[in-house]
Amino acid sequence: MCGIVGIVGHSHVNQGIYDALTVLQHRGQDAAGIVTCDGDRLYLRKDNGMVRDVFRTRHMRRLVGNMGIGHVRYPTAGSSSSAEAQPFYVNSPYGITLAHNGNLTNAEALAENISFVPTCATSIPPPIPKSC
Repeated sequence: MCGIVGIVGHSHVNQGIYDALTVLQHRGQDAAGIVTCDGDRLYLRKDNGMVRDVFRTRHMRRLVGNMGIGHVRYPTAGSSSSAEAQPFYVNSPYGITLAHNGNLTNAEALAENISFVPTCATSIPPPIPKSC
């Protein structure tokens, strides 16, 4: 059980995502994260803890952009490492970010068909090939 929110707007969305995560806090108290996009670049802040503890004013000022996603985590698998806080971000080849709610119950079967082995239920998939 986690909480996920996504907003696309005409102005900065960081405060709206923060407010939504605060309302969704009951769905996960282990970790929180926000990623925003200004059209050219992604800005990410995530860590273990409650929403009010993860995001300070200095963090919110850096989360610029008119679209973004937020996540609060309730761990059902994996560890409580801040590396498992979401949203996840991969910089290659173009940059992609995602948040999910659930467990990879077929991780071993997936590993047979892809070029990496998931280390936990929240492992990020490999980068998207240029041919996609």
